[in-house]
Amino acid sequence: MQTLLTPASIAGAAYLVAALLFILSLAGLSRHESAKAGVGYGIAGMAIALVATVWAVVVEAWGSASLGIGLTLLVVAVLVGGSIGLWRARVVAMTGMPELIALLHSFVGLAAVLVGWNGALEENSLSGALRDIHHAEVFIGVFIGAVTFTGSIVAFLKLSARMKSAPLMLPGKNVLNLGALVLFVALTVWYVITPALWLLIVVTILALLLGWHLVASIGGGDMPVVISMLNSYSGWAAAAAGFLLNNDLLIVTGALVGSSGAYLSYIMCTAMNRSFLSVIAGGFGIAAPRAAGDDEEGEIRELDAEGAAALLRDASSVVITPGYGMAVAQAQYPVAELTAKLRERGVPVRFGIHPVAGRLPGHMNVLLAEAKVPYDIALEMDEINDDLAETGVVLVIGANDTVNPAAAEDPGSPIAGMPVLRVWEAENVIVFKRSMAAGYAGVQNPLFFRDNAHMLFGDAKQRVEDILRVL
Repeated sequence: MQTLLTPASIAGAAYLVAALLFILSLAGLSRHESAKAGVGYGIAGMAIALVATVWAVVVEAWGSASLGIGLTLLVVAVLVGGSIGLWRARVVAMTGMPELIALLHSFVGLAAVLVGWNGALEENSLSGALRDIHHAEVFIGVFIGAVTFTGSIVAFLKLSARMKSAPLMLPGKNVLNLGALVLFVALTVWYVITPALWLLIVVTILALLLGWHLVASIGGGDMPVVISMLNSYSGWAAAAAGFLLNNDLLIVTGALVGSSGAYLSYIMCTAMNRSFLSVIAGGFGIAAPRAAGDDEEGEIRELDAEGAAALLRDASSVVITPGYGMAVAQAQYPVAELTAKLRERGVPVRFGIHPVAGRLPGHMNVLLAEAKVPYDIALEMDEINDDLAETGVVLVIGANDTVNPAAAEDPGSPIAGMPVLRVWEAENVIVFKRSMAAGYAGVQNPLFFRDNAHMLFGDAKQRVEDILRVL
């Protein structure tokens, strides 16, 4: 009985518990009401996994000369990495969360590359089929990790406005992507047969270039899907590293992240009327978008806070459609206060949340929950779209592309076919906007020139506070 209680078996049991907690975490995060518990399960699972891993390493190496050095390096790495992570999590603004997540994905990809290279350089006694499988694991792990690394870097640069959000349209870009994948398959076979180091160097460079090109070829309007897709890539990279390290928990966790990220990407592509295969293939089959510019298409009707308050006071019902601009202005708190005040006056208020309202899935839901907006009045696009035609006033706060009628009415628009909130069907629309500039996708919005649309220019937070003072 005692021989069964080896460090490896105890660590394996701890990994099983951690894996179950991770699954409970995903289940909890699927609903607002259980999201906090889901985060708790995830934290508990990761704590158990870390403790079990460190304990197993210490017990296995106990008495060896290298234990002290190895344990010291491990503790230093955990403290440095944990401190940096805690610091960034505390100081990052909600508007900076998408690019931070993209950057974190790049670290996972880089770790997978380093693990793969370590597996290639480390001596092993494998032979026959096991040796060939090991070589395949190394090669595939390095490829997935390198694609994730540079792809995530490009996503970070685009989301942080350090790089143009417009898609990179190189001549024959689809041929380049397909050729890179074919070359990868050929190199994998070659490496399994003859594991030469130069082949690993070539595939690393190839994957780094492919990851850069894949994400650079995707426009800013599809960047929320890219973040979800890179999340999936990072999961598969972690799973590949798990195979190399013979770590069951890393394999399970990577598979959970990879599959859930892929499914979320598919859901978001469906919501945006985008081809899932097209997006993950770097915009395969998507033609270069026409120049959109910021040219006006008609006359606008500007409104002030007093006029907006009058419309809201007499409205039969109000729907608020938030966007990334609300997050930038940090207007969620006065918006929540405005919601409470209108409901006190007997005016029904609901929120219409587009699946990609922010630059991260669930971005708007988090902001509204942070401001204590009741969950039951924050509705998804499909739940509220049919009610907009009977709505008295729609407040568009910092949204642009997700309420653009060109998506539904202009077949030549770069966002044509993307399901949007049909706010223009309401009796009155009040658009909170800093200027007449085009949205993140670079497309002008004809909503601004509709007869029932009113523009309220300025900082969204200040304008909402002005309306509150009038009310």
